[in-house]
Amino acid sequence: MNYQYRVGGSLAYNHPTYIERNADQELLTALKNGQFCYIFNCRQMGKSSLRVRVTHILQQLGMDCASVDITSIGSNDNLSQWYNGVITRLFLGFNLTGKINLKSWLREREDLPPVQRLGQFIEEVLLVYCRGEKIYIFIDEIDKILSLQFSLDDFFSLIRYCYNQRAENSQYERITFALFGVATPADLIREKTQTSFNIGQAIELTGFNLAEIAPLAAGLSSQSNYQPDWLEKVIFWTGGQPFLTQKICQLLRETNLDIETLIKERVINNWESHDEPVHLRTIADRLLRNQDKAGRLLSIYQQILEKGAIAYDDSPEQGELRLSGLVVKKDNKLVVYNPIYREIFNLNWVEKQLEQLRPYSEALAAWQQSNYTDESRLLRGKALNNALDWSQGKSLSNLDYQFLTASQNLDKREAEISLETQKQANKILAIAHKKATKRIQIGSVILIASLLGSFFAFIQVKQAWQQVESAKLGIQLQRNGDSYWQQFQFEELESLIAAMQAVNSLKNIVTDDQTLGKYPATSPIITLQQILDRIQEKNQLQGHWGTIYSVSISPDGQKIATASQDGTVKIWNQKGDNIQTLTGHQGAVYSVSFSPDGQKIATASEDKTAKIWNLQGQNLVTYPDHQESVYSVSFSPDGQKIVTTSRDKT
Repeated sequence: MNYQYRVGGSLAYNHPTYIERNADQELLTALKNGQFCYIFNCRQMGKSSLRVRVTHILQQLGMDCASVDITSIGSNDNLSQWYNGVITRLFLGFNLTGKINLKSWLREREDLPPVQRLGQFIEEVLLVYCRGEKIYIFIDEIDKILSLQFSLDDFFSLIRYCYNQRAENSQYERITFALFGVATPADLIREKTQTSFNIGQAIELTGFNLAEIAPLAAGLSSQSNYQPDWLEKVIFWTGGQPFLTQKICQLLRETNLDIETLIKERVINNWESHDEPVHLRTIADRLLRNQDKAGRLLSIYQQILEKGAIAYDDSPEQGELRLSGLVVKKDNKLVVYNPIYREIFNLNWVEKQLEQLRPYSEALAAWQQSNYTDESRLLRGKALNNALDWSQGKSLSNLDYQFLTASQNLDKREAEISLETQKQANKILAIAHKKATKRIQIGSVILIASLLGSFFAFIQVKQAWQQVESAKLGIQLQRNGDSYWQQFQFEELESLIAAMQAVNSLKNIVTDDQTLGKYPATSPIITLQQILDRIQEKNQLQGHWGTIYSVSISPDGQKIATASQDGTVKIWNQKGDNIQTLTGHQGAVYSVSFSPDGQKIATASEDKTAKIWNLQGQNLVTYPDHQESVYSVSFSPDGQKIVTTSRDKT
């Protein structure tokens, strides 16, 4: 019997191993009712196979269907070309060749914003030339838009617009969209104040159950060692995960091993070498790809392994963990999807990944092993500052935050102890001052009492006076050091400068190589060291989501303009507040420049244009004369001309 399981890739609508699930009927019913649907799940769960199957059924009913696979459009950084790619895929998918000249149609509308061009294509072409009762547009691999350098919020807004138009134009009732991919609605919409997904229906695509996979027995029953409980054991090991279920069935056809031995030898042991087609590495990569989130995801997964399950709270972190495919929601709890994953991605694997992520993993592990009592394992000074810098912007585990907080508390206590030590030093210096004063008095008596000892007395008095002056200056520097440390809590830069000046004054007093114990004051040295350990840069300009290519400071020094890969220019004040964002370029902005009077800004962009703006964000002039990306722009000294340089060599 020539029966082949399909391991990886989409199944044809009539493939013998296609397993129909509840999602099949749920999606078909929703689409027939004209509902906007989205099927978001982890990879290799059968989303594309479901789309192929549903498309075939709808076409058999006389409906017009076309699919746009986002991977087929590519990762072009040009927004206009991306939309043209979608239009082209729809044009070909609906077989509109001969109905219109697509090149001419696009050329006539090249001045329109890209999303309006697509909107006109739907209204002027699809609704006119597609003769089916319903028109279905399926967007597959929608998560690929996350790697694009521009926002596609307008694309999702257009989908919403098509549904809203049904109230005014009944023709729009013919248009229905469905999205497929590995994402969440929150991932896809960059502007968090808007969403198109509250009008849609989420279709949940679950794994197989034992009853559903009964047809798969047809490929196994001819095996000489076939046992009736094979499928039951397959479901136990795979949890019904579609890819693994097909793979285990195929391996059973190729070998004479029993299921447990087969899974141990051909899947779990040395899993990296057996992972073909790639499945397990995809899960690991999804979990670890973002270092800012990986620590948190690993920590949540670690809790699931240790406890068996954790309560499902619909948090973004849990959603991301589910998209990896490693865990699944059951009875409102998160559990490991199946025993195969649990064996491969075990606690040892998690701990190894966490060690590679954390710069302080050894210290944290030792602290944890001491039952959180060994304070010698906590971080201090520069090591603590480095760890805090590393943690910025990352979503860490509760254990990480507990460790860093304990380290900060210890560091603070030690700083307070240091201040108390300085106060004790002040007392010692005061005593030294009294002793020196007494020596002066004794020296004076000796000077008056004996002319023969006058020279000796003079020397003694001189040394005593020097000690008094040194002690006075030492007391003052000691007090200053204390005050600079207090000032540091509010004015970092000013206290740093003052502490440096105090240490310089102390250096002038100590003319020989005295030991630290003989210094007239130590507070400035200690304070300077503490400040250097803790001082942080201020006023970071954070707001762009892409690389920053250019920075310009206004002539009065009060404003800063930044140009970014994200297609925007932002204007900031000296405190780091974003006071204006310039949007209008259709590609990365490579250069930004203030005019000599500081009232205008010139920009150069990948979209082949240069623009001039006012400080309120209005585009005053656009120069569309270059044939390639514009890399640089600058005003003339009188502000009356600009010069641009471009990839087109002009």
